Amino acid sequence: MKKVIVCLSLLLFVFSSQLIEAKRPLIYKINFKDEVGSKTWIYVKEGFKEARQRKADAIIIEMNTYGGTVIHADSIRTLILNAPIPTYVFINNNAASAGALIAIACDSIYMRPGANVGAATVVNETGQPMPDKYQSYMRAIIRSTAEAHGKDTIKMNGGKVVKWHRNPRIAEAMVDESIVVPGVVDSGKVLTLTAQEAMKLGFCDAIVSNIDEIVIDRLGYDDYDLVVFRPTVWDDVKGFLMNPALQAVLIMLIIGGIYFEMQAPGIGFPTIISLTAAVLYFAPLYIDGVAEYWEIILFVVGCLLLLAEIFIIPGFGIAGVTGIILVFLGLFFGLVNNVDFTFDSAPSDESSRAILVIISGLTLGIALIIYMSSRIGTRGVFSKFALQKTQELQDGYISVPGEYSQLIGKEGVAETILRPSGKIRIDGVQYDAVALTSYLDKGENVRVVKFENAQLYVKKK
Repeated sequence: MKKVIVCLSLLLFVFSSQLIEAKRPLIYKINFKDEVGSKTWIYVKEGFKEARQRKADAIIIEMNTYGGTVIHADSIRTLILNAPIPTYVFINNNAASAGALIAIACDSIYMRPGANVGAATVVNETGQPMPDKYQSYMRAIIRSTAEAHGKDTIKMNGGKVVKWHRNPRIAEAMVDESIVVPGVVDSGKVLTLTAQEAMKLGFCDAIVSNIDEIVIDRLGYDDYDLVVFRPTVWDDVKGFLMNPALQAVLIMLIIGGIYFEMQAPGIGFPTIISLTAAVLYFAPLYIDGVAEYWEIILFVVGCLLLLAEIFIIPGFGIAGVTGIILVFLGLFFGLVNNVDFTFDSAPSDESSRAILVIISGLTLGIALIIYMSSRIGTRGVFSKFALQKTQELQDGYISVPGEYSQLIGKEGVAETILRPSGKIRIDGVQYDAVALTSYLDKGENVRVVKFENAQLYVKKK
């Protein structure tokens, strides 16, 4: 019996060993050939997630980009630095600006002959360098990224010399033209490295022509499986909807819709625009796990309070102010990753990004309100919202009915809530009127106190 057990154990051991040997290394490849932004951030994040699920042995990012937004580049480089799977980059021609930051974050950098890396100065949409506070932040990010790869202390000429695996000073020179690195770059020039220069300075581990050379010659895997990340349609939609610029526009539409609905109460076009923008804002954040249910509840409660202020509660007080605060809190927290009211998992830059998006949306919303308010009624696309026909005296029109001036001193009843405008009834006839006290309840006895600018003004009797 013991011999049988021993034999079975040996067979099981041999079989298990063969299974282990049969498992080929899995290399997961992510194509990075677009501008650095919300879409590429979604691609990389989903790619790393899938690579972990497949238990990949290594991740290779094939890069060809001229840069993009610093916010998303910082998120990607943080993901790479904290990844449990070794991550390598193959620069297939270009890793400029934000692309250089992401490349430096990888464990190893491989470049095609003729490829370039560098030129990471922060610029605006016209290509002009941003003020120094932006460059300072980028310098710190790229410096700390280079430092993350460590250093060696070696003995030289009887002393100790620190040798960085990737020199932080050289990395900074890719951002700041004032940084001088003797023998590398002079003042007044932003550093960009060719493949050969990058090899010499430690910013390239090897010059290769394709992925196979990296996996076989550098990683030592003669026989391996290569899986390429394939983004879904939903990944593309998320990437589009989670673009900070679009999120700011959606906030603008939410704010503008709420404002114009408050100016002209009644479920109509502004409400539809605001609700649609809110759905497009929160849906990808919630499905992606960034926004929690309670943040959406905050936003909904805020909107309900604003509606109550418009249609139910007189004046504009606690309900309105609270509603506005809750709306903005819902919008803000929806952009910051959290789990059950805790924000420990949120990267430090998410709050800054959220504040920037909210402020941008608020600014655009105010601009929209001012522009729309000034344009409605003028010739152009907004003329449809206002009457354009003139009523001339010679055609029998008069500016004000004569009987209105005779209503001063008359008493009547408020037919609707006056907040401050509404309708009153005097001697069985209905008139439009404005309350001098900003608010009068329906059914209140009122007295006409003046007639000015074709408008009746009343106060409580």
